[in-house]
Amino acid sequence: MARQSPQRPDADEPELDDADAPAESGTATVSAEAARALWDELRIDPVEIALPAGTGYTLRAYRPARELTPTDVTERDQDDPFLARRQVTEEDEEDDDEAVVILDEEVAQEFAESDDEEAKGRRRDATDDEDAETAAEDDEDEAGDEEVPVFLTHRGKLLLFKTPESLVSFIRSGAPNDLSQLDSWNELSERVEPADIAPLDEDVYELDLVVENLRGGHDTWDWTLLIEAGEVARDLAYALRLPAVLDMLSAGSSLDDLDEALRASVDGGVGGFFGRRRLRKIGAQTASLGWRTIVGKISATVDWRD
Repeated sequence: MARQSPQRPDADEPELDDADAPAESGTATVSAEAARALWDELRIDPVEIALPAGTGYTLRAYRPARELTPTDVTERDQDDPFLARRQVTEEDEEDDDEAVVILDEEVAQEFAESDDEEAKGRRRDATDDEDAETAAEDDEDEAGDEEVPVFLTHRGKLLLFKTPESLVSFIRSGAPNDLSQLDSWNELSERVEPADIAPLDEDVYELDLVVENLRGGHDTWDWTLLIEAGEVARDLAYALRLPAVLDMLSAGSSLDDLDEALRASVDGGVGGFFGRRRLRKIGAQTASLGWRTIVGKISATVDWRD
């Protein structure tokens, strides 16, 4: 019996009418719209992040800071030998600073008189302190109203899932995580399906390509790739409590200058012209080394799930 060519449809199989194609396309469109409606309603988004170790799916939301409890990084920091050693050193220094040895009664009297003077000074400054506290409380209220990112994390680790199915299975499992504090989490666990895990293009981040792209030099830099990488890196650094990464991307840093120049270049016009000139002054090697550190620190916090 002759073998059927893989390019040739089987004679026994009915050919699809052209009219069937629009129907399938329409069904897919409806399904995508339904999935998007779910995320918009619950104010949570699926996110895809590519790192040197692989690509995974997770979730991200934005909420006022006052409504969120930050992820607990105690266990993660204890597993870091360098951080643990630094914390022990700092505690020893504090103990040394607080140790006061009184040699005789005269020295003790001097300490007592000094304490009295300090107490009087504190009473004189009480009114100023109250005003300062009021101003600080106002600042805290404003900060509390600011929306901040929160990811699918647990104990300082970013949970990344290799398939939509494994992510949905985790969501339904009731396992502890930092997104479970959201009021919409229970509803998500009841309604989400694997087909819903379809991140928008703007929620797909390729951190694995950043360092190599920067090494290629100014002429090869992918502006959109680098801008989006900066956005998600800032979000992750905040949510995962990575102060070193936040400092590297903070206002006035070399990587922040790179980000501003990239954004100006994308906007075009006169600002774009000056933005491109600024890009030429930024060292490709310095930028790539900085981003290699950032990607490494983020990767170190990932808990990969199959």
